[in-house]
Amino acid sequence: MMNKEKLSIITVNLGLFYNIILSLIKTFFGIVGHSTSLLADGINSTSDVVYYIAVKILLKIANKPADKEHPFGHKQMESIASIVIAAFIITTAIAIAWNSLNTLIDFIGGNEPHKNIRLITLYIALFTFISKIFLSIYTMNIGKKTNNPAIQALASDHINDIYASSAVIIGIFFAINNIYWVDPLAGIVVSVFILKTGVEILKKSTNEMMDIAPTDEMQNIVNNCANRFDDNITIESILSHRYGNHYSLNITIGIDGELSMNQADNLADRFEKELLSKDDDLKYAFIHYHPRK
Repeated sequence: MMNKEKLSIITVNLGLFYNIILSLIKTFFGIVGHSTSLLADGINSTSDVVYYIAVKILLKIANKPADKEHPFGHKQMESIASIVIAAFIITTAIAIAWNSLNTLIDFIGGNEPHKNIRLITLYIALFTFISKIFLSIYTMNIGKKTNNPAIQALASDHINDIYASSAVIIGIFFAINNIYWVDPLAGIVVSVFILKTGVEILKKSTNEMMDIAPTDEMQNIVNNCANRFDDNITIESILSHRYGNHYSLNITIGIDGELSMNQADNLADRFEKELLSKDDDLKYAFIHYHPRK
């Protein structure tokens, strides 16, 4: 089976290739086809290309092995890559909203000439819509397999692009039928979807880097493993530290105070091995024990 790092790199390369193609054709036909919303979506794809390149660089660093200065490895770069993605998405959303709003105001005020939007722009928007459905499904599946926050962020961005493309299709359709103001309005709608996705990715990524409370899944793994020891272990506290798709646990357990030091050590070692066998992403389990209260 292909390892998680290779799957992540292939997914990023595929997304980068598609976004280069989409950015070129959407920007070009948005200009020559006189579609504000398609041009806005083209700018969005252009920003996608920039942050995909940034993600490639950061994921390459993330795959470096642990060293003296980074004993836990470099996996935290995956979360940093997610924050980079979020920053680009939010910035793009603001730029698109500003440009589209100005164009809409000009249309309403009669200061923007009504240029006939070409039918080819509708075909380009439909092609984008179909492409992003494929990319979102593929990237989402890889994100689940690798548990890589950067890949999951890219999947969210692809889903966001599906909504954005839908708004572009609607805007162009109305503009072709001489209802021109809907096209820049669609550009504003596109920016709202983009902004929403950027904020959600930023929130998720910062939470991962701030070591928030263990997830329900983590707690269930710990409690289920403890139950295998016939009430010899009482879970008193669970702390987690995440770095990329990996994490470590610091667990305090209560044990029978009558146990010898060797017996207590043996119990803690068995519990640690049991935990590590349950999740490939769990790399370290630090067990602290003391007499049960």
